Amino acid sequence: MSITSTVDVVVVGSGHNGLVTACYLARAGLSVEVVESDEVLGGAVSTVERWPGVRVDRGSSAHLIIRHSGIVEELDLAAHGLRYLDCDPWGFAPAPHPGDPGPGGRPLVFSVDLDATCASIAAACGPQDAAAYRRFVAVWAPRSRAVAAAFAARPSPGSLLRSFWPLGAPSGDRPRTSGADLAVDFLGSGDALLDRWFASERLKAALAWFGAQSGPPMSEPGTAAMVGWAALMHDVPPGHPVGGSGGLTEALRRRLESEGGRVVLGDGAARLLTEDGRVTGVQTVSGRRVRAPAVVAACHVQATRRLAGGDAPPALADATPPLGNGFGLVVRALTDRPPTYPGVPPEQSLQGLQLLCTDRAELAAAHGDWGAGRLPRAPVPLAMCFSSSDDTLAPPGQHVVTIWGQWYPYALADGADWDALADTEAARLVAAVDRYAPGFADSVQRLYVQTPLSLERELSLPRGNVMHVEMGLASMFGFRPTPALSGYRVPGLAGLYLAGASTHPGGGVSGNSGRTAARVLLADRRPLPRARMAAGRALRRARRRVRPARS
Repeated sequence: MSITSTVDVVVVGSGHNGLVTACYLARAGLSVEVVESDEVLGGAVSTVERWPGVRVDRGSSAHLIIRHSGIVEELDLAAHGLRYLDCDPWGFAPAPHPGDPGPGGRPLVFSVDLDATCASIAAACGPQDAAAYRRFVAVWAPRSRAVAAAFAARPSPGSLLRSFWPLGAPSGDRPRTSGADLAVDFLGSGDALLDRWFASERLKAALAWFGAQSGPPMSEPGTAAMVGWAALMHDVPPGHPVGGSGGLTEALRRRLESEGGRVVLGDGAARLLTEDGRVTGVQTVSGRRVRAPAVVAACHVQATRRLAGGDAPPALADATPPLGNGFGLVVRALTDRPPTYPGVPPEQSLQGLQLLCTDRAELAAAHGDWGAGRLPRAPVPLAMCFSSSDDTLAPPGQHVVTIWGQWYPYALADGADWDALADTEAARLVAAVDRYAPGFADSVQRLYVQTPLSLERELSLPRGNVMHVEMGLASMFGFRPTPALSGYRVPGLAGLYLAGASTHPGGGVSGNSGRTAARVLLADRRPLPRARMAAGRALRRARRRVRPARS
């Protein structure tokens, strides 16, 4: 096949960032085509019928950052079928298991309502930690809003200053915050931050496990802000789209098509077309050529490098961002009932993230094993069961439970085969949930296991890293994916733009990368300010010459 078509922009990849880019470009009046190699729309933000009548997410399930970005509202995705169910309570942490050393107690329930959350903390951890949490939210909510603003812009020094400057300025009764104080908090570790604020290890463990979902352990520098995100959950909590995570990308496709754009599945880009140092389109796997003066590679940066081949300029050819050694293991369980935690009503435990960790030592041990290339000796699970509030996911009497286990190596030090280990490790994660929700293991009917290796195969995630590139301090903002590529353009290959989790602000469901890439591309299409000013002066002079004389 050698059919050639022409559009203004080709977007490579139908992940949520690629579709966000396409929607903003189409809204600006450009003709856009999205090409995708997978037969399923949405990349890691997708949902499939895994078993008859049962809809299961392939990647993400709870959407957090995009609900603070404004993208859903700007693109009016509700008008295109997107409906979020709030995770409220957004977090649940069980009481310690009766067989564990140390005191027992009540579970922790993190509601959108701050008063209800503080009441739960007071009952489980004491009034001092409840009062400290209230102060923590007051301090970290504006800081986290500043992080959200920084995530929504190009990672330039100017944008960072504009995002964070208000934190240092006095406001009403609030004194000026010194730059040194902000630096200590933002550059410090999440663990150090938690130790400064709270006394209860149970509360620290729940917030650390929440913060660790971005990847790095809370012992690493620069992770304090990941803990601070908890403060924003009292504004807008995580949400799960009705019908599954893919409800977001389906709505984005409908929005794009309403603007005249289109998505082609099952015929992804095979190579970039280039001429005289600039891209001229893509050739797809089928041999079809799509001509365009601009291409947005909304795929992994390594995939972009392969598409460019011998035409990759040094900035792209030499890009070796840290991919890490795997990230996690996911178990999708079909059950005949949701997890039941003793003494806790389902409406308190099942709406959001079930943070099944009561001591940060468990997290440290799991990460230590990962660093040594070993399987975790004691898996730490995070469970979600959105079928309890969304009856479109499974038939009556059945439920879908997602169990996330973090820090599972892609390459094991002993050379073990992941395909041979999958069932055993899935059973261990199920047992880890059963430890807090007795009877859960007996409720499991079928399992679908996504090891780091199968995540690579199914979702095109090198080394099974769902964040594309590690989310440590040295790989964020202007260092992501590399300093040379942090501006969403590829120096040396005009017309090629980058989007997706490989770029700022990184992984997770935010859409910020896609929107910023669209803004950069649109800015490049506009005349330079001086050219516009010169054109305006010329137009005014022409108007003066033809102005009729007064009688």
